[in-house]
Amino acid sequence: MEFLRRLWGRGFTASLAPDTPLCVIGDVHGRADLLRQLLEVIEPECPVNTKLVFLGDMIDRGEKSAETLDLIQSLQQKALTGTVTALKGNHEAMLLDFIDAPEETGAIWIANGGNFTLHSYGIRPPKPAPAALSAARDDLCRAMGRDMIAWLRNLPLFEMCGNIFISHAGADPHAALDQQGDADLIWGHPEFLTKTRRDGVWVAHGHYIVETAVAQNGRISIDTGAYATHNLSAALVSKDNLEFFTTIPKRKS
Repeated sequence: MEFLRRLWGRGFTASLAPDTPLCVIGDVHGRADLLRQLLEVIEPECPVNTKLVFLGDMIDRGEKSAETLDLIQSLQQKALTGTVTALKGNHEAMLLDFIDAPEETGAIWIANGGNFTLHSYGIRPPKPAPAALSAARDDLCRAMGRDMIAWLRNLPLFEMCGNIFISHAGADPHAALDQQGDADLIWGHPEFLTKTRRDGVWVAHGHYIVETAVAQNGRISIDTGAYATHNLSAALVSKDNLEFFTTIPKRKS
């Protein structure tokens, strides 16, 4: 246990204490191929009562956003209620902004990877003209369907499991967890990565790309830039234990 505390950072010494075994998967970003591969790796390692949480940013930048959403939604629908949760990330928020106000937000979303999501639904990214953006929005709504759009709108911003708080972009380290602002959970807080919480709660998050998944100073960082690195990561957490999994096999020594 002392070794784990040294690894996690001396400024934060709380033990891991989830209510149930917990598996958190990092930002998929349209890499359905990597997600299928990672699920095959972690499934044999997860106890039957494991809670599975996706950290958001399921779409954009990778080429299979439509397939990724279908896969994650299907996993949730087939699972026991409450055992599979998908959180809303800033890329899901940008997609919904595009649906609601394409002329004002479309160019920004498309430039930040939304073009790949449009392609995955068979839609050519439009020119940044109001009529073209609105037409692309209409095409996307037809391709996605009402049920998928409603599912995205209803994605929660966080999940709590014992003393582990899970959100896409972390949390405001100065605020209580029941007083977090939506923007901090989706887009991040400027001091999240530098200020250690004092309430003994771990924060599992994506959004900020790390070379390898790591747990340190009360933060469990799991976004390993899958769309570019081919490295999709997950953290399997149980009481006083943490193990990381990745789609990149460990090198033999």
